[in-house]
Parts: sequence; structure tokens; C-alpha cells
Amino acid sequence: MKLRIGDKVRFLNEVGEGTIVSFKDKETVFVEMIDGFEIPYLIKQLVPIHTELILNPEVENIDLVLETILSDSVYFIIEPDHEMPLLVSDYKFYLFNSSSYNTSFTYSVKDDSYFQTLKHGELGAYQKVFLKQVKKNFFKEYAYHKIECLFYKNMHYKSQIPLAEILFVNDRIITQSTLVKHTEFKLPVYAYILKDDFLDKQVVEQTLNAEDLTRLKAIKEFKQPVKNSVAKQKIKDLTREIDLHIEELVDSHKNLTNSQILSIQTERFEKEMEHCLSNGIKKLIVIHGVGNGKLKQEIIAILKSIDGINYYDASYKNYGFGATEILIH
Repeated sequence: MKLRIGDKVRFLNEVGEGTIVSFKDKETVFVEMIDGFEIPYLIKQLVPIHTELILNPEVENIDLVLETILSDSVYFIIEPDHEMPLLVSDYKFYLFNSSSYNTSFTYSVKDDSYFQTLKHGELGAYQKVFLKQVKKNFFKEYAYHKIECLFYKNMHYKSQIPLAEILFVNDRIITQSTLVKHTEFKLPVYAYILKDDFLDKQVVEQTLNAEDLTRLKAIKEFKQPVKNSVAKQKIKDLTREIDLHIEELVDSHKNLTNSQILSIQTERFEKEMEHCLSNGIKKLIVIHGVGNGKLKQEIIAILKSIDGINYYDASYKNYGFGATEILIH
């Protein structure tokens, strides 16, 4: 089995999953858990979570080159409603984000000389989104597909160049393409690669030259008067947020055991709760991650011993599954 840094894996002999971050030797890799722990595992004890579609971007009609595992990629998927081409009556279009990045996307189709946006939104890592269903008779009217994506993570990540591609797919290209089976789709699909250079070392940051600076100086700055809301400021002052990921609490944790890490995290949480209770703080957001759930269990156990509070999962939109919101009465 071939594994690479960045692959998501599940453990064969225990519950849990993580991401490969480095290799110890030919038989062992370090797997980073969602809560930030890096644990060594034998390769033979790991199972890839996502068998990804792999396409060769050098081929004009995007023929397939089959392997098992690849680094992050994004695909435009066309799913027919039947495996036999002559019996197909409908096509479904999907955007498949087979990467570890979240993405903000827009999907547009060409209408005469202009593009019309049909769908936009947020798409999580290793997820797909349904874009459009089209009758086979009208397929030729949807030959141009424009996909734009911005990539980010809810943690430290390497900046990625945004995706902006216009894909042309007609009956001839469909006929010459190969259907691929994938666990994310009920039927075999046609898959076209949009981005697979997440590990590219191209520098995203750019510098301003002298001409750019001259233009900027010539621009008349306009500032909208800022109205400070006293009420909103008071609410903000009564809210605190703490990140208990170990890298946020100590300079280095490579030599710490899991038990020591958990002890540091719970001790920091207890001090934060004492501060909130003593200073009239009304809301505390605790970012603890998902991981194996031990840290969250410790936090819940502490909260059960405190009177006059309510707690529940924090906003998924803002924090995902790894945070708890505490209200102090």
C-alpha cells in the first residue's frame, strides 16, 4: 500500500482516524489526530479513508491513470443515470473536493456570451456538492462550466492559489472519456481534474513594485465613519475564547506524553473558568478539537461540578465539531 504525507487514514485495530504528517521509517508513519497529537503507527495498521480519483492533466481529453492514493485534488464530476451510454437519460453535475482544504465555491454555466451563476457556497474537505441535473437531450447546452474556488483550513495551513477554471465538455469528449467507479457515487462517473497542485511550492505572496506604490499613493483614501456601539462592546467584553490545542499552550510538545498533554490542557481550562467566574464573564468558547474525545470528556466532567452554568456544542459554522460554548449565569 502506497501512502503519502497528507493522506487521511483510519486505524485497523482501533477506533479513530487522522492525517499522515511524516515518515519515521519504511514501516512507520506519524499520524496527526484532529486534536493535534502526533502518534506513530505501523503502515500495515492503517487503512486509507478516501480512494481518490486520479486523472492525468497532460492528456487533452482527461484520460484516466489509475492509482490508489494521491495528494489533495478537486474534480468536476458528471454522473450518468445508467452505466450503459445508450440508456442514459439524465446527467448530474457535482463538484468533488477530494482535498483536506475547505473551499468557498461558485459554479456558473455559459449563456450565449455571458456566464450565469447557478450555485455558490461552502464545501468541506473530502465532500461533494450537487450542482445541476440535465436531460441528455439538453446536455449540449451545458458545454461550458466555470468553477471558482478559494481554499482554506480552520487551522494553520499553506496558502493556495485560488482555482478559476472554465471546463468544456461535449458529447464527443464524454464518448472518449472513461467511466470510473468511486465510493462517493452510486454509479460510475466521468471525472475531470480541476486542481491537484496543493503541494506545489509556487509562492502565493506577491510584492508591490515601484509603479504599484505610486498608484496606491495617488488613490484618495476614503474612510467610512465608524460608529461604536456601546452595547455591542459590552457584550464583546463579557465573552472569552480559549484554544486548548497543545501547540497553542506550550512552545514544544514533542517530548510530552499524551497524559501530560491532557493534564496541561485541563489545568489551563480550569484556570480560564476561574477567571470567568471571578470577573463576571458571561460566555466562554472552549476550542478543544475532536480527536479521541478525552479532552472534551474531561471538560464536561469539570463543568458538571459547577453550578449556574449551561453548556452545549458551539456553532458548527464557526468552530466545526471541536468546540463547546459555556454560558455563565
